Amino acid sequence: MKTTAKSLRMDTKRILDAVERGEEVIVSKRGRPCARIVPVDKKITRNIQNGELFGIWKENKSVQDVDAFIDTLRSGRI
Repeated sequence: MKTTAKSLRMDTKRILDAVERGEEVIVSKRGRPCARIVPVDKKITRNIQNGELFGIWKENKSVQDVDAFIDTLRSGRI
């Protein structure tokens, strides 16, 4: 599927529904492709839901417990 940046702003739900169905969406800006929206890998989604680290964070030894790490980051907020 192809769309424009303006359509992405106006029809976000319709475009995201297409991505959820497995479609790849190419977004163009001023007539030139500038972005690609693809469905999320189910394996990554499962890891996120289980609170597991992935990508560059998986190798980070200083972060063992994701929830505790996030609490530490947010502790300075009011």
